[in-house]
Amino acid sequence: MIKRRSLFALAGLGGAAALLPAGPALADSPQPIDLPSPTVGRPVGTVSLHLVDHGRPDPFEPASGARELMVQFWYPARGTAGLARASYTTPRVAAALEGFLLIDPGTLSRIRPTAHAGAPVHPGPLPLLLFGHGRKGGRSNCTALAEELAAHGYLVAAIDHTYDATAVEFPDGRVVYSSLSDDPPGNDGPDRQQIAARVGDLRFVVDELTGGRLPFRVDGGRIGVLGHSMGGAAAAEALRQDSRLRIGLDLDGGLFGSPVPELGLDRPFLLLTSLEDHDTWRRWREHHRAWGRQLRTRGAGHLTFTDLPHAAGPGHLADRLPAEVYAGLFGTLAPARATELTRAYVRAFADRFLRDCPAPILDGPSPRYPEIEFRWSVQ
Repeated sequence: MIKRRSLFALAGLGGAAALLPAGPALADSPQPIDLPSPTVGRPVGTVSLHLVDHGRPDPFEPASGARELMVQFWYPARGTAGLARASYTTPRVAAALEGFLLIDPGTLSRIRPTAHAGAPVHPGPLPLLLFGHGRKGGRSNCTALAEELAAHGYLVAAIDHTYDATAVEFPDGRVVYSSLSDDPPGNDGPDRQQIAARVGDLRFVVDELTGGRLPFRVDGGRIGVLGHSMGGAAAAEALRQDSRLRIGLDLDGGLFGSPVPELGLDRPFLLLTSLEDHDTWRRWREHHRAWGRQLRTRGAGHLTFTDLPHAAGPGHLADRLPAEVYAGLFGTLAPARATELTRAYVRAFADRFLRDCPAPILDGPSPRYPEIEFRWSVQ
């Protein structure tokens, strides 16, 4: 039986390679892998920007100078005529991710998002949702979710946490690889360092967006933060620290590396999980002081909440992972249904608290989404 801490160590992409037997890549047809289109036909644009926090040395490599980030934005576009569909990630980052996961080379380059690169942005102001990837993951890991939110009028900013993400490619051609261990220690010192770095990144991006230094108009009163796995833990701690953030959402992340389990939170927080419970979730529930939910997705695995189920089959990952590990990562849901469920509940939560829209699926079980189990609710 895989311990829950071990599954969280596999967050995003982390840790899986250590479990995989070596073997030759398997051939496959070069057919594209289309991510599910957004549920509305509004055009979506995307652009990636290189941001430098000159006021903060890099917490992982202080000698390298100021903290540098790549941030990808998805947004409602005014139009996409004549523009190409965006790539899922860069070829060099894709190769690093494929090598780490040991999925077939070329799998990620076959993934086709819906968004168009460089499309003109809707004038706004737009509600903002910040997104953080899992440990050793990357900013593209939840592209289908980001595109759905953008099509419904949100600006989504997904951060590559440098030296944490598997690989980050900068515009000058540099590629910075993760410096994190594949086998994190049992003590929480490294978790606290990583969460602190991530929270610093999130807060810096909010500063840049609300300070008018980026080509987007943001509604400063409608900002939320979410993330997968360790990104979800960072979202919780960012919500605790930063009063500009109105809501937080955690996609299957243990609340490691911060005092959130002992202190709780005072603003709305949604936890979407694959397993029934975890010690950090129980402690958080005891101290939470606002609207809150823990909703479990039956049949989910830890990576169900990302795009990776769409790549796992074409990339022959099941052929290379022990069955127990594969089940823990991907569960039994079909990829399209997994994306549908995650999109529905994330968007309902954002709409309810950033737009004051009714969201009845957050009030109790829905016959439309029978996989969703209400584990805990308050207010």
